[in-house]
Amino acid sequence: MNTLRTILLMGFLTAIIVSLGSLWGRGGMIIAFLFAVGTNFFSYWFSASMALKMSGAQPVSREEAPELYQIVERLAGRANIPVPDIYVIPTDAANAFATGRDTNHAAIAVTQGIMRILNWQELEGVLAHELSHVKNGDILITSIAAVLASVITMMAHNLMYFGGSSDRDRSVNPIFAIALAIVAPFAAMLVQLAISRSREYEADASGARLCGKPMELADALKDIEESSYQTPMQTNPALSSMYIIKPNPNMFTKLFSTHPPTADRVARLQQMANKGMAE
Repeated sequence: MNTLRTILLMGFLTAIIVSLGSLWGRGGMIIAFLFAVGTNFFSYWFSASMALKMSGAQPVSREEAPELYQIVERLAGRANIPVPDIYVIPTDAANAFATGRDTNHAAIAVTQGIMRILNWQELEGVLAHELSHVKNGDILITSIAAVLASVITMMAHNLMYFGGSSDRDRSVNPIFAIALAIVAPFAAMLVQLAISRSREYEADASGARLCGKPMELADALKDIEESSYQTPMQTNPALSSMYIIKPNPNMFTKLFSTHPPTADRVARLQQMANKGMAE
């Protein structure tokens, strides 16, 4: 199912890229299609490294973060998956994400801020959530969506600044060009929204079962969200859907958030705790 979803996602976002390219005429459409094929290939093989680079994540050694390694190794053993590469993002904002192609090529990144504001039990809940994304096969599709959404947004911005068709015998309605330049990144954002919301609920549930601490994960989610208002995280908007909590919340983005409301996530975890995680 995840493979099918990934193919459909790549096809849909490719169509958006080609539509943007068509505003430069037939040549633009062909170039956009070839560019989309290359971008899909690149995003499949290199989306993880791109996401890590875009976030500013740095690899961390066992000597530098022994407790972090111990938690990740323990949880990976319980989940019966290889230990992912571990990165730290040098920022006071609190957040974390997982990325990669599959369980054998996965990475987890946590910020310095999240290790500062959470205790080890809460951090274990967060890492269990991220490892659940790895085990559930979520990381490839979210990583590809992030890279392609970034490409679409870049193309749309260029369209608004440089205009449409270069064909001498064809002109583009400027209103249509501007409208498409606005709608294209919005459509890419809606795709990310559709992908992310259900997967966050699933990762919360499976992460709680993995670590056996649903309320510690719930407390971590509340602390991270509260911290996000005090110390917003400056990151590429295309990466927002990958993080455990939306990095830079505001009233507008709440309307179209790629994340379900934190209060709803906490309530579900509370139900799991009350029922002894039987779900």
